[in-house]
Amino acid sequence: MRRAGGELLADVQHVGSTAVPGLPAKPLLDLVGGMRNSEAIPKLVGRLIGIGYIYRGDGGDEGGHLLVRESSPDVRTIHLHVVEDGDRQWKNYLHFRDLLRRDSQIRTQYADLKKQLRSRYPTDREAYTAFKHDFIRRMLSGAPGHERDGE
Repeated sequence: MRRAGGELLADVQHVGSTAVPGLPAKPLLDLVGGMRNSEAIPKLVGRLIGIGYIYRGDGGDEGGHLLVRESSPDVRTIHLHVVEDGDRQWKNYLHFRDLLRRDSQIRTQYADLKKQLRSRYPTDREAYTAFKHDFIRRMLSGAPGHERDGE
């Protein structure tokens, strides 16, 4: 993926639950790619489709452009969120990952929430994700160095 992205990507970071030691996780890599120039998204998407990624659209301020890899239909192995390098979303992805790595209490709360949501919404990915995002936003709103809307 880095090779295919080439000069279009400034950086790629592992940001999902599998990037946090001790946090229960599905066998899925969540990555964030920082674009040097967001106007090159169509070019990057074309390159990544060429190596097997599926483009799922632009989530705007709710995750950026999403590309996925699947091991078989509907079995995702990689989520790649593409945002502008250094923008608010880029910083939020890294801040939340780093917060989970350093704060065992927040890590435990997040693990418990994920477990509850898996039980409550076993087949509703959208609801599961929405409730996780609510938690993430709350945690980031008090995180040192977090960039809030308008700052």
